[in-house]
Order: sequence, then structure tokens, then C-alpha cells
Amino acid sequence: MVGMYHYLFLGLFLFVVGLLGSMLAKNVIKVLIAIEFMLTGININFVTFGTFCDGVNFHGYIIALFYVGIGAVELAVALFIFYLMYQKKKSNNIEKYSEL
Repeated sequence: MVGMYHYLFLGLFLFVVGLLGSMLAKNVIKVLIAIEFMLTGININFVTFGTFCDGVNFHGYIIALFYVGIGAVELAVALFIFYLMYQKKKSNNIEKYSEL
């Protein structure tokens, strides 16, 4: 039977994969995908706590929906900023963008 700790471990695993990916990747798009992995891990933990610990209030689900909206806006803004930077440098390597 799948319990609360299995979901929490899945959320932790996704968060750690995203954290390592954002620290080790040299490509801007890979860093953005890694950040989305981190947000997905956080959402899984919110929904898990909302399911197993919240009872009837649904606070975990509301916060998870809020995070989905924030993640979409964050990704759109980051992609637009990367597009503007790519027009100037013609590279997607993070090391070339050190002079922000």
C-alpha cells in the first residue's frame, strides 16, 4: 500500500534532482527545466499534506494550484529574458551571461 511517506519521498527526490540539475547544468533551458522539477516536488508535498493531514480544508490543494500559476508565470518571464539575452550573445551557455 502506498502511504504518505512514499509521496513525500517522491517529492523530495524530484526536489533534489531539480536542485542538482540547476546547479550542474550549463544550458539555460536545462536550468529552467530543473527549476520546474523543484516546483513539482514542492507541489507533490503540498498535495500529500493536504490529503493526509488537512482533513476537509483543502489548504494543500489551494497552495499547489497557486504554485502551478507561479511556475507558469516564472517560466514565461524567464524564457522571455533568456530570449532577449540570446539575441545579444547568440549562446545558451550560462557562463557567457555572467555580466548581468
